[in-house]
Amino acid sequence: MHRGFETISIGGIWSGIVLPCALVLQCLVQTDAYAQRRPVLDQIDVPHDYYFREMYLPQLTSGPSSVAWLPDGGALVYSMQGALWRQAVGSGVAVQLTDGPGYDFQPDVSPDGTRVVFSRYRSDAVELALLDLESGVVQTLTANRAVNVEPRFSPDGERIAFVSTRDTGRFHVFIGAFDGEAFVAQALFEERESPIPRFYYSRFDHELSPVWAPDGKALLYISNRDVPYGTGSLWLASLAAPGKPKLVRLEETTWKARPDLAPDGRRIAYASYLGRQWHQLWVSHVDGVAEPLPLTYGAYDITAPRWSPDGRRIAFIANEHGNTELRVLEFVGGRTAMLAVAERRYLTPRLNFDLRVIDANGEPAAARVSVVAADGRAYAPANALVHADDGYDRTRAGFETKYFHIDGFARLALPAGAYRITIWRGPEHHIEQRLVNVAADRDNWLSVAMRPLAMPSDWVNWSSGDVHVHMNYGGAYRMRPAGLVRQARAEDLDVVFNLVVNKEQRIPDIAYFSVEPDAASDADVLLTHAQEYHTSFWGHLGLLGLDSHLLLPDYAAYPYTAAASVFPDNATIAKLARAQNAAVGYVHPFLSPPPDPTAEGALTNALPVDAALNLVDYYEVVGFADHRASADVWYRLLNCGARIAAAGGTDAMTNYASLRGPVGLNRTYVRVAGQSQTPASRRDAWLRSLRSGASMATNGPLVGLTVDGRHPGDEVRLPARERLTYRGHLRSQVPVDHLELVLNGEVVETFDLERDPMRADFEGRLRIVDSGWLLLRAWSESAHPLVFDGYPYATTSPVWIAVEGRPQHSQADADYFLAWLAKLDAAAREHPDYNDAAERDAVLAHIRSARPFYESCAADRD
Repeated sequence: MHRGFETISIGGIWSGIVLPCALVLQCLVQTDAYAQRRPVLDQIDVPHDYYFREMYLPQLTSGPSSVAWLPDGGALVYSMQGALWRQAVGSGVAVQLTDGPGYDFQPDVSPDGTRVVFSRYRSDAVELALLDLESGVVQTLTANRAVNVEPRFSPDGERIAFVSTRDTGRFHVFIGAFDGEAFVAQALFEERESPIPRFYYSRFDHELSPVWAPDGKALLYISNRDVPYGTGSLWLASLAAPGKPKLVRLEETTWKARPDLAPDGRRIAYASYLGRQWHQLWVSHVDGVAEPLPLTYGAYDITAPRWSPDGRRIAFIANEHGNTELRVLEFVGGRTAMLAVAERRYLTPRLNFDLRVIDANGEPAAARVSVVAADGRAYAPANALVHADDGYDRTRAGFETKYFHIDGFARLALPAGAYRITIWRGPEHHIEQRLVNVAADRDNWLSVAMRPLAMPSDWVNWSSGDVHVHMNYGGAYRMRPAGLVRQARAEDLDVVFNLVVNKEQRIPDIAYFSVEPDAASDADVLLTHAQEYHTSFWGHLGLLGLDSHLLLPDYAAYPYTAAASVFPDNATIAKLARAQNAAVGYVHPFLSPPPDPTAEGALTNALPVDAALNLVDYYEVVGFADHRASADVWYRLLNCGARIAAAGGTDAMTNYASLRGPVGLNRTYVRVAGQSQTPASRRDAWLRSLRSGASMATNGPLVGLTVDGRHPGDEVRLPARERLTYRGHLRSQVPVDHLELVLNGEVVETFDLERDPMRADFEGRLRIVDSGWLLLRAWSESAHPLVFDGYPYATTSPVWIAVEGRPQHSQADADYFLAWLAKLDAAAREHPDYNDAAERDAVLAHIRSARPFYESCAADRD
């Protein structure tokens, strides 16, 4: 444990500077108990925060993220690297306007060109601030500890419309003005609860992206009033009668529409994915009569449009080349120019800092890197894709951890000062942390060697994979296969399954689907495109290794759509996938507490049906869910004899700037014998091992178990009750609280980790009296700041034990699932949206056919 003060070094030369450890090294300080992680900006009371956080809230990116014109039309103000910048059109010089504290986004310039209103993310809130362009002085406008975004000056410059979560925790339009020295704002609309059920969005209507009409008497905005999916339609509301808005355009937008009115007050430019997989610019009319005109085309996103003051150009943000770029489009003719940055003029002088990461052989090593200054601000190379964790411990940090991936070398431009550098390279390497001091009187560089964990001798032939990744899913960036392979290499991940899936009507990665592994695969990383089947009624499925085609439609049970029927159910889809030789799994299963079939309310997840019908190959015990709750249900299935392998899948959207990740955060290790030569044979061998149960799932700790020399997925056959010999190990980058041997769902042995909570080797004997299974798990009760998950957790798949050839029995677990099936049956019978009686009959037949499996499990063993 570090205490008191820590000396800072750089480039192997001691700086002689001494700083308080708590100031610059929060993550290195270990305490006896960890406070729990909370989602970023958790004051927002809207479901599915990982969508609105990425697609709507401003994000730290090394490229531009939002833009506004100066009144003369000759220059732009935009956000980049968490600061505001000014750049003349046609110039390559970007001049920094703000430099924290916090991160600055979403500028809007006053009509007279003297002020810029913007959003500042600082201290777990987003507040509005006002920059005086002449003096550089920043004035805080709001201090309500809410999330205040998308500020826009009124045409006379006297008022500001913006969106805030103040009072309700939901997104509503406010209008504010100065009352003497104070900035006073009031909500424009009364909050309205929608009669339409919604899944991804709040039951309360929201309003987003307000834009002033040229006369200042009305606002154009986005609202999901009476819309079940998407963030809503375009509306126009008179300030004199805001309760009677006019529908301008009925559409299922998805957080990024951000409409802007042309100076003529008639044309609306906005971002839409209408009929496409990517957001492009469209133009409509405020009268709501004209059909929209597509303005741009491309297999990438164009968002955040802003009309020039003369109405002849539109500035916007594009991600065609992966990172974000600022471009200007001429409305007539379509000529488009990128506003490239050749020179950055910083408010604070910057110094070059070179970081090298090497492996145990001294060769360049790809890795994940976080660089954080003493004031908590994160830094990255000028062109890096910056990513952010989705939650953090407020007692340890002022912001979520922000990071980037490198191939072994990175150059950063940093202000002089102290920095904490953290480097990860997958769970088989130690996490490296260094304190450095960047100063003008030295060569600023650091070389870090990644140290492999000392694994036991039987840790051979284990290959790691993430069974649940989404390459593109509406994020800030445009990810391509080569970029995903690069991320996986930095995480020391061997295999990646990109699950092609819908987001509302679009399926962003559908063009990449192939039955062959992606050509971007190499000797280190195998990338293959698979599928997630979406139905929140039955539970989501992963379909790995389809050898013919993608299953379409990609979703079911979406009310108010032509896919409202709950058919095809998961059993039907699983059978179709099996016909294509695919492995089928249940993904991100359950939150805490696990399902209670005896409780009031519906229970529609179809896992017990498909497990009984032997249609489930793997189960994300470690995934975007609660690991212990998910394991509880898994144990019950194992007790009934369902042989389902443990898997780890992150559900990472790799083109997100703020994601649940990174790729490989939750991963599956499988034991693969021999070396496959072709990418397809490598994939097939990996999937065969997963299906056989030769697996381990983890978000960090590495555990291994053998029973009488047999590995997970194997079966030990005993002629009678007798003792078995087991051996196991733990290796971990971070401390673990518990290391436990689990027999038929019960902990039968706990191993002492007091001496070393990150390493253990053990063996012993265990008396077995009946058929069942044995596995090893490791977990901690609380979060760890260096593991971007709820808490560290790892589990092997079971080693199966057959005593005298007798099957397993568990009355309690059989009753649990029989009650679950009864709930499923009732929900399926009552569902109103089947297309015909045959669909209903097929669903009910699957539920009915699952009952004998659990009735057999409940049978008296005598």
